Amino acid sequence: MNVRRARQLRKKLTDTERFVWQRLRSRGFAGFKFRRQMPIGRYIVDFVCLQRRLIVELDGGQHVEQAEYDAERTSWLESQGFAVLRFWNHEALEDWEAVEQVIWERLQDRPDRSKGGKAADARDDAPGQP
Repeated sequence: MNVRRARQLRKKLTDTERFVWQRLRSRGFAGFKFRRQMPIGRYIVDFVCLQRRLIVELDGGQHVEQAEYDAERTSWLESQGFAVLRFWNHEALEDWEAVEQVIWERLQDRPDRSKGGKAADARDDAPGQP
C-alpha cells in the first residue's frame, strides 16, 4: 500500500518538493544519492539519503496542526537509525543556500552506511563548491 502511495506522491510533487528534488537528484548534491517519496516502515519520507540515513522533510502550513503526528513520526524514524531534518517550505524556496548548508553539515556528521564503508562517490567539497 505504501509503495503505491509513494508512486502517486512522486508523480504529484509540490512546487517546493520539485524545487528541492532538482537540487538533490542524480547525485547532484555533492555526490550523495537521495531518493524521493520513499516508504520507510509505515511512513513515506520526502527525501532520504540511505548511505547516511538522513531524511529531509519539507513542511507546509498543515504541519502546524499535525505537530504531534510529526513528532511521533520523527521519533519512530530516529529509532530506526535515521536523522530527520525538517524545513518549512518557504525556507527551502527563499533561502536554499542555508538549507543546503544544514543538509551538508548533517551528511558529514552521519556515518557512511554504504557497502564496505566507502564514501560511495561523495565529494569532500561542500555543495556549490568546485
